Amino acid sequence: MTDDATAAMRYKEIIALSRGSAENLREWELARAEALEAEIEAAEAAIEVAVEREARAAERATRWWKMALHNIQGLPWLTPGDNPRPVPTARAAYLERYLEEVKPSYQELVQAVLGLGWRAKRAAAKRGEQPPPA
Repeated sequence: MTDDATAAMRYKEIIALSRGSAENLREWELARAEALEAEIEAAEAAIEVAVEREARAAERATRWWKMALHNIQGLPWLTPGDNPRPVPTARAAYLERYLEEVKPSYQELVQAVLGLGWRAKRAAAKRGEQPPPA
């Protein structure tokens, strides 16, 4: 009978351990599910921020592009390129730096166009022609 009692005790011990393990697993799964939900919410918020940031960047690029087009519209020999498009290989962390590089480039364009206007007026005056409209 001692063997039966020992076997019964061992069986009860195994059952208790398996119940404890099942409860521990269930608690871990619930905690992990909560952690994943929090990660998903954070990722969704980051996506929203990125989409807004991309929209603002596209709006700024389009605004600069339209201003550049306006500046070169008096130069019939200069054909503008395509509208600005996102570059998939650009680093998102450098977005502000990229956008800040547009302003000096735009200012160089304006100065170049103004210089061309001055030269065109001077050349027309030398030829005795009516200068092109500014």
